[in-house]
Amino acid sequence: MTNSLTAPATGETALQTDTATFGTGCFWCTEAIFQQLDGVLKVSSGYSGGHVKNPTYKEVCEGTTGHAECVEIVYDPQKISFDELLEVFWQTHDPTTLNRQGNDVGTQYRSAIFYHNAEQKARAEKYKAELDKSGAWDKPIVTEITPASTFYVAENYHQDYYNNNGSAPYCYYVIRPKLEKFEKVFKNKMKKAQ
Repeated sequence: MTNSLTAPATGETALQTDTATFGTGCFWCTEAIFQQLDGVLKVSSGYSGGHVKNPTYKEVCEGTTGHAECVEIVYDPQKISFDELLEVFWQTHDPTTLNRQGNDVGTQYRSAIFYHNAEQKARAEKYKAELDKSGAWDKPIVTEITPASTFYVAENYHQDYYNNNGSAPYCYYVIRPKLEKFEKVFKNKMKKAQ
């Protein structure tokens, strides 16, 4: 799904962007990680993959909507590739646990790649097969790879959650350690301080 951001009227060309949608369990953690990547322009927390229109957080948490908590990532493919996003995806959650990430249990916490085109589907399936074959994990990867459907943006208080609530216990004890690990592994892909 290639998009373009509107360019100013100065004759500059519009920035070509692409979109990726991933589910890795809790979207608060996922959003905080992908926001750090150079080339990622916007990360939105939300819900996708289910059958209920305009679901609420409460409905999704009940596990009856079919939706997964996920993030929609708008990125500049000139700065970061879909393969690089997949690398971060695979390394920042456990893709071998069915409908679970840590203490979060239910289909809403499933590992999922919602592809936007045939190339994303092929890249995701290839990466998954290579990881399974490599024995990177002791158990088989259960990540679902399905076509992107409507992405429902979560309620405002879920957006930019870690940056707005960094001192909250969940952020401090769960998200912060994940970010610290991520920063060590992916320091060459991080946004530069401005």
